[in-house]
Amino acid sequence: MKKKRNLSEIPKLSGGSLDIKAGQVEKLKSLFPQAVKDGEIDFDALKLALGSETDTNGQSYGLSWAGKADCFRHIQQTTTATLRPDRKESVDFETSENIFIEGDNLEVLKVLQKNYYGKVKMIYIDPPYNTGNDSFIYPDRFKEEKADYEERAGIKDAEGLLTKDGFFRKNSKDTGHFHSNWLCMMYPRLFLAKNLLREDGVIFVSIDDNEVHNLRMIMNEIFGEEKFVAQITWKKKTGAGSKINLVFDEHEYVLAYVKNNDAVMKWRIKNEEDGTFRNPDNDSRGSWESCAITAPSSNRNPNQLFVIEVFFNQIVTPTKKDSKGRELIRSLTYENHTVVLREFSGGDKEVYEEFNEKKQHALFIRRWVNTKDSIVKLFEQRRVYFNGKNLPRYKKFENEYEGKAMRSIYFDDFSTQEGGINFIQLMKFPFVGYPKPLSLIKHLSSVISDGDIVLDFFAGSCTTAHAVMALNAEDGGNRKYICVQLAEPCEEESEAYKAGFKTIADIGKERIRRAGKKIKAENKGKLDFDGGKLDLGLKVFKLDESNFKQWRADIKTGEELKEQMKMFVDNKKKGSAPEDMLYEIILKNSRFDLNVKLEKKTFDGIEYYNLTDGEEIICLADKITKKLAEKILKEKPQKFTCLDTAFKNNDQLKTNTALQMEAAKIEFKVI
Repeated sequence: MKKKRNLSEIPKLSGGSLDIKAGQVEKLKSLFPQAVKDGEIDFDALKLALGSETDTNGQSYGLSWAGKADCFRHIQQTTTATLRPDRKESVDFETSENIFIEGDNLEVLKVLQKNYYGKVKMIYIDPPYNTGNDSFIYPDRFKEEKADYEERAGIKDAEGLLTKDGFFRKNSKDTGHFHSNWLCMMYPRLFLAKNLLREDGVIFVSIDDNEVHNLRMIMNEIFGEEKFVAQITWKKKTGAGSKINLVFDEHEYVLAYVKNNDAVMKWRIKNEEDGTFRNPDNDSRGSWESCAITAPSSNRNPNQLFVIEVFFNQIVTPTKKDSKGRELIRSLTYENHTVVLREFSGGDKEVYEEFNEKKQHALFIRRWVNTKDSIVKLFEQRRVYFNGKNLPRYKKFENEYEGKAMRSIYFDDFSTQEGGINFIQLMKFPFVGYPKPLSLIKHLSSVISDGDIVLDFFAGSCTTAHAVMALNAEDGGNRKYICVQLAEPCEEESEAYKAGFKTIADIGKERIRRAGKKIKAENKGKLDFDGGKLDLGLKVFKLDESNFKQWRADIKTGEELKEQMKMFVDNKKKGSAPEDMLYEIILKNSRFDLNVKLEKKTFDGIEYYNLTDGEEIICLADKITKKLAEKILKEKPQKFTCLDTAFKNNDQLKTNTALQMEAAKIEFKVI
């Protein structure tokens, strides 16, 4: 006898983003079950569990500001928004793994919580510095309800663009909540961003003196004071800078925090003078970089001063002593060369290279990076090679690279002038927002490896995306970026508007497209480039309302309830495109991210989608047949999702499908 199942028991798709509060409560409950009662935290019980006494005076160290309590309400409120793909504005949508998202970054961060939780290796942001002249989104009434905020923040013009007056407010220094406004804007975004970081992840935040003190305080609170790495100072101008009061302003900061001190390995920071990992000779040990084998002249260690004599393309038997009386240390055959190490004699010059006319024989008298035995070992391990000048160097393999420390002060490495030049050369007009230099973002991005994700949710002109692609082109990497930028209107008198760009988001997308073309042209024909590994495309998504009707929580009368139930006979919104619905389901109901491998299939005249070779199946057809249900059961996906209306009031087919999938251990959900 078949087990009966109530149709209401079949799981339905949640229309909201990840519930941050519920997740945090569950984490606390796993550590202190006695402190969570009926889903709420008993703070007195938590203090007892921690062996702490109740604080009676209510005073503690920390940063407080007007509206701080409401920040947590904004964090905990879920969103029903989704991301709609825009193929027209994308480049290589099917194959690219780079992502640009147009929309309010607070809502976007909420949308990304489920699919990108703990997946991002590096976050870099360049938020408003709160100079008193910049405009940004912030709630100007701290008790404002979310619906009021959304209505105010969503004011649009006749063309559907957000208006400057409706969405942005200038945070003037003469307002009563000057710093509070900025903190209310930053705190929820940083809180949500932390969730997206991997355990070995790092966040870099550009800032200046206006808010660096407050930024450190809130980042200490969100990430933990012990997660602070450095307050990096860099000289932003090549001249003296602007005079502010009694001091020339010529520097900015980058604050660095990690997610987990124990999980972070040494960073692969590379300076301009460093090489890049490549494998031009197809060494079986993998990619390597060229490293100097000579020591600096300041090194006075006598054990590292000796002679290396090379007979190129010759196999010879050296004498025990040469004409200058130098004793033989060791002789060995290296590839088709003979290499001889001899002692240093008093008549030798310390820095000396001598080649015969045909460059068949050379003497290298130097202070070397290691002792004689260590240098011999490098030759024996086939690590030494001779560059175009035949100077010996050695291979350091990528899998042995231990990383190096990042400097805390940079004097002449980067400049805002460079950032402006980078932009103008590509876009042919100046950008008002002082874009960061490519070299700075490339340097910071050295901490991420092949395949890692970097997120920038204050993307602006998209320097971060440009830098990631350029860095990949330089070292053969496959880093990916996610850039988020609001459709902030360009001022009508700006050069950008005159050039045809209506929003900052439009500028960012076009910069990415042009940067991809430029990098492709510069690298055409180079090793490993034409093989197609380098990703110069982008997938464009836009924050939008859900494709599905949302149940109203403010119903007050029976008539309203009846009308609501009638509307939900088919909860799909009119005009919702299948691909838009597909990505919404992926975001809200799948363990995969926006780069999931998709394959459209057809069976029994019905289209459905395979995710990652059939691990999950999504069907958005208006009808499900018995044959299709049996086909999906045979394919054995981990999860199957379809429209509730697809069963066309065939409760028996719906119930049988649910029971069969339960028996086959397939998670079944309807929308």
